[in-house]
Amino acid sequence: MTEPKTVLVLCTGNSCRSQMGEVMLNHDLAGLVRALSAGTAPQPVVAPGAIAALDLAGLPTGGLYPKDGSTVMGEPIDLVVSVCDHARERCPVFPRAIPRLHLAFADPHGEPLERFVAVRDDLRARLVPAVREALGL
Repeated sequence: MTEPKTVLVLCTGNSCRSQMGEVMLNHDLAGLVRALSAGTAPQPVVAPGAIAALDLAGLPTGGLYPKDGSTVMGEPIDLVVSVCDHARERCPVFPRAIPRLHLAFADPHGEPLERFVAVRDDLRARLVPAVREALGL
């Protein structure tokens, strides 16, 4: 069996979209992908709405916390996916060339739970297949 590909999901605050993307990629592409997430300007905590939306889908939320992009620089990243325009513009420079993919998603921060659920479902519908295709899985 080959080693899973490492995917970095990047957004600004690393509190909503990138966290949900990390969890869904690790769940839906288990064994094929090892997903990480980070932010260009991380928030202090993961948004409660993101946690609730993941919980409603039966997805694991233990151990989630916002991380700065610099904390993943030493990881063997195979693909960087920016999920907001700001993160695409401010994507960190990695020590080697890494393929990048940009898929913009609405920011549900501060919105009702229904918006987090809608973004979660949009992430699952577009992010998971795009990563599968980009990595040839």
